[in-house]
Amino acid sequence: MCGIAGLINLRTDAPLPDRELALRMARALRHRGPDGFGIYRDRHVALAHARLSIIDLDGGWQPMANAEETLWVCFNGEIFNYIELREELAAKGHRFRTKSDTEVLIHAYAEHGEAMVDRLNGQWAFVLWDARRRRALFARDPVGINPLFWTTHGGVLRFASEVKSLFQDPAVPRAISREGLDEALTFWAPVAPRTPYQGVHQIPPGAVATLELDRDAAPRVSVRFRPEFPVERAPRGDEAPLVSRVREVIRGGATIRLRADVPVGSYLSGGLDSTIVAALIASNREVPLRTFSVEFTEREFDEAEHQRAAVAHLGTSHASIQCGDAEIARVFPDVVYHAEAPLLRTAPAPLFILANLVRQSGYRVVLTGEGADELFAGYDIFREDRVRRFWARHPDSKLRPQLLLRLYPYLQRSPVAQVEMAKAFFGRNLTQTDDPFYSHRPRWDATSRIKLMLDPAMREGVGATAATDRLAAQLPGDFMRWTPLARAQYLEITTLLSGYLLSSQGERMMMANSVEGRFPFLDPDVMDVADALPDALKLRALDEKHVLKRAMGDLLPRGVLERKKQPYRAPVVQPFFGAGTPDYVEACLSPEAIKDAGIWQAQAVASLVAKCRRTGGKSMSNTDDMAFCAILSTQLMARDLIQGARVVSAGDDTSGRLGVDVDRARDAGRSP
Repeated sequence: MCGIAGLINLRTDAPLPDRELALRMARALRHRGPDGFGIYRDRHVALAHARLSIIDLDGGWQPMANAEETLWVCFNGEIFNYIELREELAAKGHRFRTKSDTEVLIHAYAEHGEAMVDRLNGQWAFVLWDARRRRALFARDPVGINPLFWTTHGGVLRFASEVKSLFQDPAVPRAISREGLDEALTFWAPVAPRTPYQGVHQIPPGAVATLELDRDAAPRVSVRFRPEFPVERAPRGDEAPLVSRVREVIRGGATIRLRADVPVGSYLSGGLDSTIVAALIASNREVPLRTFSVEFTEREFDEAEHQRAAVAHLGTSHASIQCGDAEIARVFPDVVYHAEAPLLRTAPAPLFILANLVRQSGYRVVLTGEGADELFAGYDIFREDRVRRFWARHPDSKLRPQLLLRLYPYLQRSPVAQVEMAKAFFGRNLTQTDDPFYSHRPRWDATSRIKLMLDPAMREGVGATAATDRLAAQLPGDFMRWTPLARAQYLEITTLLSGYLLSSQGERMMMANSVEGRFPFLDPDVMDVADALPDALKLRALDEKHVLKRAMGDLLPRGVLERKKQPYRAPVVQPFFGAGTPDYVEACLSPEAIKDAGIWQAQAVASLVAKCRRTGGKSMSNTDDMAFCAILSTQLMARDLIQGARVVSAGDDTSGRLGVDVDRARDAGRSP
């Protein structure tokens, strides 16, 4: 993957795009593309690129053009089926000058227009400039693996892979978006096109957007992909062909993601999903697969035992790194700087550290297991929804306590926790099963309590249900005809997966270390097959990911196959108040800093910080954990991104190879 940035004049009589600003924007993305830069400029646009070389190391420099230099593309991502597309396009008369997957985009656009994206298997964010038509095309992959932001100011549209690149232009206003923050404190992330920043938008996952000069003031967005589920329950029949098909498409999704001109490794958490991915690619190699994992010093969070069992079973060449409180506290400012979003958990921090291990080991590409839980119903939230619906139908059933303990066996050791969990399950909205958000209400209600700590000015104009009302307006028309499980899956995919797991916790942490992540479970064939499966193959009673276990069980060690799912977690408050409090925490949470940022109520923050000090960050409630992390992360955002403490110097380094330097404006004798 790479970093892209650029400027587009919205008026034909505007001054020439600022070439040096475009390069500065690209250099602010050096972590995404450390191998060099490229720029193209004409009187209307400036396209800039920071390159991470993965395919066609010598010939894949960008921005890239067709032979006539009338089409230019600035691309971040990988098109895994580029070989097949190249052959198809060559048969229609297209002539290729490189071996890069990037060039396929140019010829596919020339052949199919914006419908080209329907033919792509990959992960992408790109901007394609059609100079003859004075038309820009923006596109993003179906689940939003690759980011693409834009903003307009002073008659110029700026776009970039990251917001810090947009903020290289001092003319761009910087402020927190009330709506974006409202959604982050409800769903854990804003739902596209919203972002945490006022006036900054993102291209939605699965969308293309067009901008025609002299016609459009902003990109016109068309969403071409969304998760689709059957409107009727599939009848039970012979399940063997479906199980076989699941295995086939997952193997295909993993195999095609090995295409690269650099070595490819794999994350190995010790859970079902990453072990399946590692098993599939390890079995097709002559040399041992390189795998990577993070271990925790606290047993509560550690999965090292299962990681070692998987390594022994698969025979991989393994590297791991230990992560404790001190390591999380040390990297957290960098984590927030690269996530560019409010964080309600410290979980991205260990993955930031893990990605650094990958890079230090000489690898640029890793495969991971993200997406399996959403597609095959692996999360507790799906099982909770099923249990709560049973309770709503059978209010007098004596099975209620037993079902709760089946969900969470550890509650047997804690009667107090058992009572509190039961209250949450038996609480309000239990019988409102026609609520489109029934599955997620308990989580969203708990998260939304953090908003009580916001500064009144920040809460102004944001009602109690504003976030969910906006989401409701975006739901597909046939949403309520889907099964309850399908509805819950859709919500998980469109909120948490795209906005948080693939972004703040995934792609951003890897690309901060110049590492590309690839996700076999998010292959389009896998998604199509998974969406069409009967519910009972995904969630059989309370057995999550039932079909995955049947399809892949013979590849896995018994301990991994039969273990209870352990959600990936990390210590939240303890890293900042256990052995000591880092100076940046004191500075960001001081009354003066809270007042300057204008996001939180100073007294509420002071009370929470005092509680953290008394407890050392241990035994905090879930709400307190989320509130502290949200406050600290947004304060770091305010310092480093809004107030610009780190943004102002991000694009200063002018070193690095300039692989493409085409300036049509300069060549025509014009100067900015």
